[in-house]
Amino acid sequence: MSTSPSGRRKKDAHQQHSSSTADSETPLRPLQQQRQPTSYYGERKAAGGAISRLKHHQHVHHLHFVERIRHFTWTWFTMTMATGGVANVIYHVPEGYRFHGLYAIGCIFFILNLVLFLFNLAMISCRFWYYPETFRASITHPTESLFVPAWVISLGTILINITEYGTGHAGPWLLHTMCVLFWVYCVLATVFSLGIYLIIWSTQHFTIAQMTPVWIFPAYPLLVIGPHASVLASKTAGYTALNIILGGFVFQGIGFMVSLMIYAAFIYRLMTQKLPQESLRPGMFISVGPSGFTISGVVGMGQVLPRVVPATFMGGDGQLAGKVSMIMANWMGLWLWGLALWFFFVSVGAHWSTVRHGRAKFAMTFYSYIFPNTALTSATFAIARALDYNRPITIVACVMTGLLVCAWGAIFSMMVHAVVRKDILWPQKQEDREEGGWKTQAGERRVCDLDECPSETSPPLGGGSKSDSVLSRPAVDMDGAVDERMEEDVEKDVARRRQRNSSGASPSSAAMRFVDEIVRSSGRYSRGAEDMV
Repeated sequence: MSTSPSGRRKKDAHQQHSSSTADSETPLRPLQQQRQPTSYYGERKAAGGAISRLKHHQHVHHLHFVERIRHFTWTWFTMTMATGGVANVIYHVPEGYRFHGLYAIGCIFFILNLVLFLFNLAMISCRFWYYPETFRASITHPTESLFVPAWVISLGTILINITEYGTGHAGPWLLHTMCVLFWVYCVLATVFSLGIYLIIWSTQHFTIAQMTPVWIFPAYPLLVIGPHASVLASKTAGYTALNIILGGFVFQGIGFMVSLMIYAAFIYRLMTQKLPQESLRPGMFISVGPSGFTISGVVGMGQVLPRVVPATFMGGDGQLAGKVSMIMANWMGLWLWGLALWFFFVSVGAHWSTVRHGRAKFAMTFYSYIFPNTALTSATFAIARALDYNRPITIVACVMTGLLVCAWGAIFSMMVHAVVRKDILWPQKQEDREEGGWKTQAGERRVCDLDECPSETSPPLGGGSKSDSVLSRPAVDMDGAVDERMEEDVEKDVARRRQRNSSGASPSSAAMRFVDEIVRSSGRYSRGAEDMV
């Protein structure tokens, strides 16, 4: 039966309208409706172009504020650790080396630390409120779990700063309150230190090649008890001060001995596996902290002992026992000071290649440049006091204090810049990233790496008149998202399927089935792309 020319035109227009409608509704289906490529190059172009379109469709370059909160990890509390440490160092600058306004600068760091601590608490609470599953994940993740005690350490530095800057201005009630909070903190530090180590030992499997000084971090809450006890005991008297000193020695000894045993594993790791990779080397400064805090605490408590020991202390002459204890504390501090300096210079030397090649990329662990070195600086001031305020050592400590303040300002500005550039608070950019057997949690959006992502000005996806021209271009001309390895895989697989289907099946249909299999099975593509298919 013949058809009139006008009828054929209406039928062609109806078919064209149906094809364009299908283009707009299912972006990948028009590939199967186009003219079947008969050449090998056309087949490769169709398959590679579809893969490129699928990869480009999943590019996500922006996240809402609430989505970025999901990646607010415990490492942010290293910022408050460092800020409180700087305030503590400024307080310990001795008379004769202070200038007018130095106390005010210390108060500014102290108040700023309180503000930043409340900010961190609010942000981490929002993270767990909006994403409840991240709480359990944060204490079982192989890296982030090591930093859970950071908030306890931050609390410890705040208590030290309150004792230093507040007790002399607020009356005796604050001093009594700090004595109570000292024992509360001792219990809290012990519980968290034991708890985190038990969780790690129960859920994680580390090798010596993975060892870094960050393994010491769960012991850090115990390491700040000694310095706190020395400052608090110097402001109290009698049995109250003596009990604080005795408690400080016990808990400081636990923290240092645990750290000392982990030191052995760290040295063994360096001897067998060389230095850690550049991104992990800031954590090497954590090895400076245990010795530094122990020196500051032991020497400080030893200097208070002769004033507070009773006459019958330890069954003998109390005054003699106090002086002997002070001398022993001074020699012990001097002995450990050398160990702290040794780890400091090892950590500095390990950064030579990083600085020379400019490979350092900001992470919150950069605050490891500050907090452990505040312990070394406070220890240097303590050694200078033990040696009758040795002038050269005191000058070195004052120079270190100035450098720490400058370094804190530089790292804080780098942190703000990194937030703007999406180097932190971003998927796969912080300590909650995928590593080992740890995978991204369900419901988390996949975003592309902004450093390696192709240009956002790639040709748009769409139906209608532009879809044919986009689909007809090779993948590398579209957006460069298909690398040489993927193109080779496409070519090899298409060649095998052409040979397998040479009996009569269209070679292009084999490529189409291959693309469909990639769409259905590849776990690298976003949920949105899978829904689109």
